[in-house]
Amino acid sequence: MNHPRATPATPEAATPSGPGAAPRPPGNPAADGTTPAAPAAAPINPAVTPPAELHRLLSAGLGAAARAWLDQALDEAAAHPGTHGPISVWELRLAEAGRRCGGAHADAVRVLILHTARADTEALTRVYDQGTADERRAVLHALPHLVPGPDARPLVEDALRTNDTRLVAAAVGPYCARHLDAHAWRHAVLKCLFTGVALDRVADLARRARGDGELARMLGDYADERAAAGRPVPEDLHRVRALALAPADSASSTPSHTTDDPHGKES
Repeated sequence: MNHPRATPATPEAATPSGPGAAPRPPGNPAADGTTPAAPAAAPINPAVTPPAELHRLLSAGLGAAARAWLDQALDEAAAHPGTHGPISVWELRLAEAGRRCGGAHADAVRVLILHTARADTEALTRVYDQGTADERRAVLHALPHLVPGPDARPLVEDALRTNDTRLVAAAVGPYCARHLDAHAWRHAVLKCLFTGVALDRVADLARRARGDGELARMLGDYADERAAAGRPVPEDLHRVRALALAPADSASSTPSHTTDDPHGKES
């Protein structure tokens, strides 16, 4: 997305050192006498984390300057929700999120801005179509929070046509699990295998795969092709194929709004 250049974020103050510096927190010193940093927190999954919890985690994890920027961005999004003119003020903030809050938090920050702006399918589609790969990924993560029905399926389907593994991984989140029909969902699973995306990234995998004989056939064919070519077969393929070969559980059938039988033959 072509956005005006933003003023760089104010850097956080460096940790003081040398004579007169505040003492380091207790811990086990490293060989050079310094105290190792605390283990990094587990990454936030913005597609499944409720927005209120997302905000809490970001507030706890960001530095003072990044928190102040985020608060301002959310205030702007709340004050100018939806679509306003060719570009909304909150859309400009999506492009700044990485450099303002750091790459580790950028997805979660963008999802929170989109949620606060109450972006509808039209706005999400515009951001996706005009945005960078990072912004597109944030849109995909935001879909479960913002689009209750299948209207945004074209965005998921577009991401699954790419070979960008981070987009593919974002595309197979909860929105995909809820709204892709059986034919498209099976091919999403295969797309993960083709591109090297771990099948653990596929939301609701066990429920949708269990008892799906057609998925088992497709996975078996793919495994046979790999073996015939002398290429390794991904371990998670065998795990999911075993699920697909298991007896179907009526409580874990494909969502009622999908359009074909999850256990039927592909046409």
